[in-house]
Amino acid sequence: MSDYILENLEHYFKMYNKSVRSPKKFWSQIADENFTWCQKWDKVLEYDMQEAQFKWFLNAKVNITNNCLDRHLANSGDKTAIIFEPNDPKEEAQHITYNELYVRVSKMANVLKDQGIQKGDRVCIYLPMIPELAVSVLACARIGAIHSVVFAGFSATAVSSRINDSSCKMVITSDGSYRGSKAIDLKGIVDEALENSPSVEKVLVVQRTGTKVNMKEGRDIWLKPLLDAALANNVAQVMDAEDPLFILYTSGSTGKPKGMVHTTAGYMVQTAYSFKNVFNYQQNDVYWCTADIGWITGHSYILYGPLLNGATTIIFEGVPSYPDFSRFWQIIEKHKVNQFYTAPTAIRALAKESLDFIQPYSLESLKVIGSVGEPINEEAWHWYNTHVGGKRCPVVDTWWQTETGSIMISPISFVTPTKPTYASLPLPGIQPVLMDELKNEIQGNQVTGSLCIKFPWPSMARTIWGDHQRYKETYFTAFPGKYFTGDGALRDEVGYYRITGRVDDVIIVSGHNLGTAPIEDAINEHPAVAESAIVGFPHDIKGNALYGYVILKEVGEALNQGNLAKEINQLISDQIGPIAKLDKIQFVSGLPKTRSGKIMRRILRKIAEGDFSNFGDITTLLNPEIVEEIKNGKV
Repeated sequence: MSDYILENLEHYFKMYNKSVRSPKKFWSQIADENFTWCQKWDKVLEYDMQEAQFKWFLNAKVNITNNCLDRHLANSGDKTAIIFEPNDPKEEAQHITYNELYVRVSKMANVLKDQGIQKGDRVCIYLPMIPELAVSVLACARIGAIHSVVFAGFSATAVSSRINDSSCKMVITSDGSYRGSKAIDLKGIVDEALENSPSVEKVLVVQRTGTKVNMKEGRDIWLKPLLDAALANNVAQVMDAEDPLFILYTSGSTGKPKGMVHTTAGYMVQTAYSFKNVFNYQQNDVYWCTADIGWITGHSYILYGPLLNGATTIIFEGVPSYPDFSRFWQIIEKHKVNQFYTAPTAIRALAKESLDFIQPYSLESLKVIGSVGEPINEEAWHWYNTHVGGKRCPVVDTWWQTETGSIMISPISFVTPTKPTYASLPLPGIQPVLMDELKNEIQGNQVTGSLCIKFPWPSMARTIWGDHQRYKETYFTAFPGKYFTGDGALRDEVGYYRITGRVDDVIIVSGHNLGTAPIEDAINEHPAVAESAIVGFPHDIKGNALYGYVILKEVGEALNQGNLAKEINQLISDQIGPIAKLDKIQFVSGLPKTRSGKIMRRILRKIAEGDFSNFGDITTLLNPEIVEEIKNGKV
């Protein structure tokens, strides 16, 4: 029985107990037996929780793309690595074999080197979900450049801030992108972003939509002629285990987005291990994760996890509602998808539609269905289980974060019994604990607390780019000696975990982590706005939506509330992206604050949710009368 593949519940508990008793030995064995190394490690782990310093597989040498590509060529070179399903169902899908992907990545790697990109340089990738996105990511990893993928729905301001934070030397983008019935001018967004990004020397442009774009001489270059001229093989750069692989930005509860840094070897080992086990991937399966590669889910479970296991993975350019709400089901039938991984937001949106969209299609190929991005509510879980999984596919409700790099708590397909809304049990190697308000570990079951992890794991982020102090303060000070996830959780009578939501000011909207601070900053730039506060409230489709409380500088300005609300949302859209727009805006004369000036978001959240009970003792507020006024004016 292989220790890499969990085969039944007894085997899971045996491996889990082994991983807790001897975590270094456990991960050393997984890494040793299942990957190709240029040089093995001297030491498995060195860490200091207080200083938030972590090193896995010390002095090991490896390149992740050797493990994603080269090692599969001898026996699986003709196997399909990537199926590209375009936005338009009339456009033919592409099947890219491991041999073809190797050639494409090698050529792209050579192009990057020819354009002056070296090991350690940062490359911003702002592309739609097309094969060139996967190829660009892997080519960066191949030569040791650090990729920073920015979701191609972000605004020029958001793109610019991410480029500047890590001083990217190059941007890879396209003339445009297709999203449903819309075409989006990506190159125009990049041009605007680069007005304020002096570190960028070159922009490589993929032709996707064929729309006319401005090409700045000396900076902008069409990619295709460069690829046509490039050599078709490339020797992968030997990387140290702890060399950075990528930076991925995630919203913070305060200030600017955090550039989470993931390193090479630990990330490789754990994403591969978790993919294989959570989804029970078998040799000839077709796997589909509907996320965007611009998010951690796409990094770990569209690209790296599947390719490390020699899987066939689907990249889908479109949206679930175009041309109509049958698109997902049509793709599952067309490509005979075996594992399907999507977000509760998408599930809820599809569940709202008629079953006529799903019933004409055969979903018999499905073996495992999964959810990711936020806790799934019970109604959506049952709809998904019944109508998509046919009550025969395990529902793997996965909990993890950008910061964790890979899945941490989840059912293991065909191994762990599932329970609606519960992420169930931790994967081997993961040691979750619940903490009380006095910072004590809560023992036993049927308890709730703040979810922490008490021992390091290989795929954890190592730092925030350029700001290790912030990394330390954000994740390792609330509960000293432990990683604080920012989530609350409960543990049931058998030890299953259920995530109950964020305990800080990050709101998950449609699976996207949105920090309140950057949105408030954008609103406050409006000349009529004095102050604002954002909270989340439950939403049938998105899981959560955003509710804004806005104080105006002049009371009379509230007369034109409709236009002001539109202007505020436009400002948010321009600075952060449309995903962060407010569903509801309430103009108020003040906000409930403590005497030290802290906004009592707990009260604002309850009002936004329509729960007017138990506000607690509001007499300690600086302005207790404001609570009644806000309550009466709720929109």
